[in-house]
Amino acid sequence: MTRSALLCGVLVAARLAAGDLTPAQKQSNVESFDHIWTTVKESHWDPKLGGVDWKAVHDELRPAVENAGTMAEARAVMSEMLGRLRESHFAVFPGDVYADVGEGSGDGQTGMDVRVVNGAALVTSVDEGSPAARAGVRRGWQILQIRGKDVAPVIDSVDKAFRNSTLREMRLARAVQAKLGGEVDDKIGVRFLDGAGKTVDLEIGLIAPRGEINKFGNLPPQHVWIESRKVDGNIGYIGFNMFLDPARLMLAFEQAVKSFQKMDGVVIDLRGNPGGIGIMAMGMAGWFIDKQSQRLGTMTMRQTPIYFVVNPRMPVFRGRVAIVVDGCSASTSEIFAGGMQDLKRARIFGTRTAGAALPSFIERLPNGDGFQYATANYVSEGGKRLEGAGVIPDVEAPYTRELLLAGKDAALDAAINWINTK
Repeated sequence: MTRSALLCGVLVAARLAAGDLTPAQKQSNVESFDHIWTTVKESHWDPKLGGVDWKAVHDELRPAVENAGTMAEARAVMSEMLGRLRESHFAVFPGDVYADVGEGSGDGQTGMDVRVVNGAALVTSVDEGSPAARAGVRRGWQILQIRGKDVAPVIDSVDKAFRNSTLREMRLARAVQAKLGGEVDDKIGVRFLDGAGKTVDLEIGLIAPRGEINKFGNLPPQHVWIESRKVDGNIGYIGFNMFLDPARLMLAFEQAVKSFQKMDGVVIDLRGNPGGIGIMAMGMAGWFIDKQSQRLGTMTMRQTPIYFVVNPRMPVFRGRVAIVVDGCSASTSEIFAGGMQDLKRARIFGTRTAGAALPSFIERLPNGDGFQYATANYVSEGGKRLEGAGVIPDVEAPYTRELLLAGKDAALDAAINWINTK
């Protein structure tokens, strides 16, 4: 069967599943198609698009979107167009999913972090002294409802849209986390399933995010925090939520590493860290690498490549380095973890990262659907392409409800055990 015949089959099946569109809806689908085509043409890192005749693809498929009688039909045509690129992180998904993966409104937070594990939204951490902690929320509790609405339909819709994507874990977590947000000083009702299997209804207040406010470029103000401490044995621990606020964060990171000089190892926790300023990864890596001219990798953009060269910082820490990641570790977190892994300077623990090392954007199309596209290509020093693949841990240590309820942190415990094993 030819590709065109297969596409026709998809369109016929989609038309049977839904009613015809209005002229206005058809026009918005055509506008969406053109917007996608133009965006890729102007922003893709390779002006030649890997040899794809982009104009020919446009001319071939535009009549199909003009004649599409349903949203699913039009979406299938646009997905087919992006599929010709044979690239990850170029996708179209339904408008309701776009709403679910949004960041939500308001800065207020409950103080608990969430991951979706086997279809269940689980509390993976609770900040000490936060509204969630004061309300009695515990790690491992399952979230059933937020503001009186079941979370299962949200999880199901996002899961279907990102089922074959490395972004799945991150999008699922963000979809639930967005529902838990709101305006500072508001309160939200949350229904949990506790460790004993009983439902618990709690009203939880919302407070400003943890950390110091930082403004960078065109990004909205972000709250950035970093923490360091000694953990089991003679081991240092550093965790921070994003690669921003370089003046403050880099100094705090430096001070922490210097204070750990006599320790057996350091754990760097990047779980949930969405990335930020790429060059910060080079500076941080310098505290652990003593050789000159080492690279974490190379990012190719339309204008010029960026080489992530590591500059050694003295005194270099020479003990073991463990980096903890999960499916919500993205961008600069992946560049740092993947590069350190390739240079054999760190061992990685946790679960596969988001595979979103590139500058990637998600925007709403004229027809209401979501459109994701990347604007660069990144290859680690070991020749691995992280986009759409992620950093694969040396030691897999996934979240489970049983371990969370028992107060265990599988990935952190595995990292500590490795450092303590002589």
